[in-house]
Amino acid sequence: MRAGIVILPEYRWRDAEPKWRAAEEYGFDHAWTFDHLGWSSLVDGPWFGTVPTLTAAALATSRIELGTLVASPNFRHPVSFIRELTALDDMSNGRFTLGVGAGGVGEGDYDTTVFGPSRGVARRGTRFREFVELLDALLTSDTVTSEGEFYTAVNAHSAPGCVQRPRMPFVVAANGPRAMRIAARFGQGWITTGTPSETLEQWWESIAQAAHRFDEALGEQGRRDVRRFVQTDAAPVYSLSSVECYREFLGRAGELGFTDVVAPWPRREGVFAGSERVLEAVAADVLPDLHTQSDVRRP
Repeated sequence: MRAGIVILPEYRWRDAEPKWRAAEEYGFDHAWTFDHLGWSSLVDGPWFGTVPTLTAAALATSRIELGTLVASPNFRHPVSFIRELTALDDMSNGRFTLGVGAGGVGEGDYDTTVFGPSRGVARRGTRFREFVELLDALLTSDTVTSEGEFYTAVNAHSAPGCVQRPRMPFVVAANGPRAMRIAARFGQGWITTGTPSETLEQWWESIAQAAHRFDEALGEQGRRDVRRFVQTDAAPVYSLSSVECYREFLGRAGELGFTDVVAPWPRREGVFAGSERVLEAVAADVLPDLHTQSDVRRP
């Protein structure tokens, strides 16, 4: 089991840098930030750009895997986006992972509503497939020309390409069957948040059902070796509310075949409210055991 942490891009760098450094020093395997223009109840507060934040995090750390949870077609175009991605991959010396998803819809999603009603997409699944396909092509080919329903690229160059070959890993967010087929085809990892639920047991049941559906999608592609992430921010209980709670999340995820668990960094109030003392205790008492277990399994 590998442990990850999400640090929201809401802090000025003088306050954010210690968190990114601490994530590495604590022993987390990966650290992520959201790729949104604003998010949920925090849209009226401070919010910084994802790519500059991850660039600074890459230069402030040396070991930890870094990534987006998740980039989407709601405001990204593959041709311009791959320039930013290859820069991140280079500046992190191959530690960057692209988390990608279809993006939210409707009035509750700020990334779409901020652009006005014309940003609505009727064929969201088709757009997501095109988005991932073109990202994959651009990151693995020197030159790409492609014309789709949503995206066009004409003689698009990608030099110098990725540090990681053939490209940086994709972790694809998927709960439904169409997105899962994309994850099974293009992803080196799959991530799920489960279904919003009233009880923790109902939420875990939704995670188990999603894992079963992803097994079927992988089988259709003839693949097996794909990392499986569970992102705990949609759970009805905050996963870092206590050390015991966090251990339970890791254990339940492991029983369902997940390889990675990602939890939100505790905030002082509001969403993900919690104590950094719990985070410190997890770093001291839980993460070393995970690394020991990984060392034992490693041939």
